[in-house]
Amino acid sequence: MPANTVREDIRTFLTSRRARLTPKEAGLPEYGGRRQVSGLRRSEVAQLAAISVEYYTRLERGNVRGVSEEILDSLAAALKLDDVERAHLMALVRAANAPRRSSDRAGGAFRVRNSVQQILDSMTGAAAFARNAHLDVLATNQLARALYEAALDTTEQPPNLARFVFLDPRARHFYRDWDRIAHDAVGSLRTEAARTPGNTDLADLIDELATHSDEFAMRWNEHEVEYYRSGQQRFHHSAVGDLDLDYDALEIPADPGLTIVTYTLAPDSAHAAAFLQLRKHRSASAEPSPP
Repeated sequence: MPANTVREDIRTFLTSRRARLTPKEAGLPEYGGRRQVSGLRRSEVAQLAAISVEYYTRLERGNVRGVSEEILDSLAAALKLDDVERAHLMALVRAANAPRRSSDRAGGAFRVRNSVQQILDSMTGAAAFARNAHLDVLATNQLARALYEAALDTTEQPPNLARFVFLDPRARHFYRDWDRIAHDAVGSLRTEAARTPGNTDLADLIDELATHSDEFAMRWNEHEVEYYRSGQQRFHHSAVGDLDLDYDALEIPADPGLTIVTYTLAPDSAHAAAFLQLRKHRSASAEPSPP
């Protein structure tokens, strides 16, 4: 990511976060009259962060050379950034101040180790797959192949979940909460783009998605960021019907960028019978894992 692109990302991120806050939400007094800006003024953000308006204006323009972590913490508090947003801002500042690199494919496609595949195969009661930070699915167990058979049914290798979400019409039927999945996918990719600014493979993927999906392009420009950690995901599987599954994302320290995602279900869940049918259905999807 060129330096000017990083500066533009800093500018749009800060202005979007400033625009979403009202003076009341920020704890500032509201005076009468019509405001000419949506959200907070630059002067109000500067006041809350205890810095000068001139200095904040410089930061919002992407000129972050020499900015201290203390000032970034004050700015994050003023804009009410959550942990993910704060980490994203820090990553953008690091990228802006780092020496220029020609490329950085960290988080890109790679093969999983045999022991990781063995871990997946040992999870007989859970659907589990390994993915990288680009959302490429690199390895699966049998139950994950049955669950994600639509997403894995592609000539693109390795299969990519962001491509499936935005470029495959089947995704809107598969994900019953497609809007949230789309939000999480874009947020995850934007987080990774800030973490690895010279990542040419990721830049190519983002360009492809923005070119072929207006929905992706619109969401990308909103500068939302996200960490995919745990929660519940709602599916509609073509063979077994609705499934509400608990998911957990487990990072592998030995393989930076590699994450195992598991889907499980409590035995007394309303969809336990459908999950049992999926476990029976998996035999029809038990081909080898994607490369």
